[in-house]
Amino acid sequence: MALACATVVTVTGQPVTGVAEAAPRPLKPGKRCDEMYGVKNVPTGGLPQGDASRAVDRWDTYEYTNAGLQFDGLNPTTEELKAAGSDYDKYDHSDPRRIYARFNAQKRWKDFGDYLAKVYIPNQGHDARGKAFMAKVVREMGLTGPDWICEKEFYFTDPDTGERHLRRPDAYNKRTREFVEVKSNGSPEGREKPADRAWAKHQGWRSYKYTYVFAENQTSDAKKFMAELKNTAGKDALGRDRVRFYDYQSHHKGVPPKGTENGPYRANGTTMSPGNGASTGSRGSGNQVIKQSPPNPQTLKEQLDRLGKTGERALMNRGLGGIDFTTLDLRYIGKGKGGKGLDYAFSAKSVEDEYAAGWGGQEKGALISDAFFTWLALDPSTFWVNLNPDEPNRIIDAKFGKTDAGRVLLEADLELKHDIFKAMDPETEAGRNFMNALPKRNGFPCWAGFRYWIEPETAVVREQDGGIHILDTPLKLSTVPQETHTQPPGGKGCDLTEAETQQSDAVLDRYITPLVAEKVNNGEYYGDLRRVYTARVAAEWVRQNAADMPAEYRRIINSNDVTRWPLRAPHQDWTGRQVWERYYKAFTEGTFKYKWSNGEDVYVYTVGGVDFSKQPKQNMNPVRFRTEQRYKPRTVGFAVDTIADDPHKAGYLMFGGNSAGHSEGGTPTPTPSPTGTGKPDPTPTATGKPDPTPTSGGPSQTAPPGPKDPDGDLADTGSDTPVGLIAGIAAAAVAAGGALVWWRRRREQAES
Repeated sequence: MALACATVVTVTGQPVTGVAEAAPRPLKPGKRCDEMYGVKNVPTGGLPQGDASRAVDRWDTYEYTNAGLQFDGLNPTTEELKAAGSDYDKYDHSDPRRIYARFNAQKRWKDFGDYLAKVYIPNQGHDARGKAFMAKVVREMGLTGPDWICEKEFYFTDPDTGERHLRRPDAYNKRTREFVEVKSNGSPEGREKPADRAWAKHQGWRSYKYTYVFAENQTSDAKKFMAELKNTAGKDALGRDRVRFYDYQSHHKGVPPKGTENGPYRANGTTMSPGNGASTGSRGSGNQVIKQSPPNPQTLKEQLDRLGKTGERALMNRGLGGIDFTTLDLRYIGKGKGGKGLDYAFSAKSVEDEYAAGWGGQEKGALISDAFFTWLALDPSTFWVNLNPDEPNRIIDAKFGKTDAGRVLLEADLELKHDIFKAMDPETEAGRNFMNALPKRNGFPCWAGFRYWIEPETAVVREQDGGIHILDTPLKLSTVPQETHTQPPGGKGCDLTEAETQQSDAVLDRYITPLVAEKVNNGEYYGDLRRVYTARVAAEWVRQNAADMPAEYRRIINSNDVTRWPLRAPHQDWTGRQVWERYYKAFTEGTFKYKWSNGEDVYVYTVGGVDFSKQPKQNMNPVRFRTEQRYKPRTVGFAVDTIADDPHKAGYLMFGGNSAGHSEGGTPTPTPSPTGTGKPDPTPTATGKPDPTPTSGGPSQTAPPGPKDPDGDLADTGSDTPVGLIAGIAAAAVAAGGALVWWRRRREQAES
């Protein structure tokens, strides 16, 4: 290293004493980086100077072979596991019994599926992933020539403690005196930190630099460590930081060994795939991420604790628990490469507190997928729910009521009531303002009975290159005065003039609506409602483009058959009638009771009821799309194969797959065209507010027609002229409810 002997002694940590010590083992000299990684004909370069981030338009992906992926569908019987024993060395690496035996030999994991997805497969790909990214950095950054040496060993001695740390940086330039550490994730390894701290402290290394290269966004821990090292190491003689980092932003894609892509042990999922016809199920990063998600917080904690004991947690994609599945939503669907299946991409927020999120992914993914096929299979005229105390036999369409999409709509209708009434409470500032602004009778507030429902604000999508990007689907609240024959507790309220009725409605919209709308758009409870709505948008696009869709999707459209997407556990016994009875009890007995005094008497106000309805519209033109969502098409392309950071939404990831899985071969049997045309009905059957006096009928009766929407489109189709993407959608998540919100008051005798 061309340093004086005394310096070498100091750097390697040999104390200057007369005490004899055992000689340390020789340090490994490393190897030229270009030779180690087989990089040829690449001129010598180097990393950028200073702290840097790779430009967004240069983000890309890289592949690595994960031998474990050829077994991602293993599902052994108890007998097969038992027969394999625990001596895995006697089985070849291509024999699944080797994995069964490894599972039997370990003690921490009781479920084979969890062990396979969270231990075995990640372990098999960890080393290959790191080497593949390192090879990419060597090739693309020009870490070539005789001066760039990879995996050379050093001793870094902590000058404060005298402790010596063996360190093997990924790359070292003996001419420029630069160390390079390359990470295929966004975090340094904990076991390497003491050595790097020792290097930063030691004056013997003052003429050396250290650069970290990260493939993913740095974790908060990484940022803190980088800041610590920079502060400790200080600057060089020219005033430049001796420690720097480079955010390379490249998304990894694990692939099975060649020849095993469609092997007998590979898994296909059901996400966004009908699983019939030419396709046998979906594959992709979305399936893998969702499959790894435990069902509840307790299971997540147990699994994280198990992984933490052996350091295996770092091997997981983005870390088990690193995705907040309460934010999961479908954001793209389009034609697959080669015309097979459909590509799809989800979006979800990335989190670092792994114990705080990460469960429920399978449940949320299944809800989106099931809702998507429900919207395809049933005619839009059936997409309604109706909570009306006068109509116990007209709550939800019979078949729609046997799906989770229908359940989510009706439950959201009922939940809306609670949020409205909480906002009305005069003990809150908004509630007091609301009460004070209402018409009065003898000093007591009066308001009309009213209907409240949720409908979409302007939805924004972009249809392009054979697919649809679902960019934004905000929801809003609307209200109109309305009465019913069924009486709430306390009897009839105030008789208001038409002007006073309109006044009370306006006061409601001013003080109450904004608070509740915020919950509907951002509250965790309404997350499922938002999920099934975006699935509705995707399904309507498929419906309208039915002629270009794969045959297995065309067979589903308007088939009126949802038996493959029934209510899932724990809701398998749910019925719409149960919800109506809860609503009726609240309506007739009261849910919330507010006290109000005029100075002499005290009255108790009792309120209850809900509604939900309407449909989306609007277009985003190509110029705006290129300006605001420039990288979205490419990010979606990445997401079909791997987990990708979304450059347009900080802290969010996109991941997906293709619904075809692998082809069984041969030509699919031709199928007749679906009953519907796939085009929107110019006169939607259930577009908005239900008739104030709906007719009676059985559960399968459709909601009466509402007023025509003059625009009637869903959203951006990629052209300047709306094409009615969802003129046939019967609501944001489509509910033509008749549920009413009422107030009644009675004198509280005990306080009068």
